[in-house]
Amino acid sequence: MADAKNLAVIERSETEQLQISISEYKGKSYLNMRIFYTTDGGASWLPTKKGVTFTPDQLDLLEEAIQEARKEFMAEE
Repeated sequence: MADAKNLAVIERSETEQLQISISEYKGKSYLNMRIFYTTDGGASWLPTKKGVTFTPDQLDLLEEAIQEARKEFMAEE
């Protein structure tokens, strides 16, 4: 993959984080959500196989799912 633009990092533990980024591959853009890990105290982060990639035309569906989840969680409170 080419250069990625990091959008967000969600810490999962001291050695694991979810990185959300936009990247380009073979001339097409993608949104990536991937688990990264570190073995050197966070000096460098390496990608795992655990992750998912979305095409731009899938973002509306992803956003709808997140909004539905938000409604469900608010109803529980």
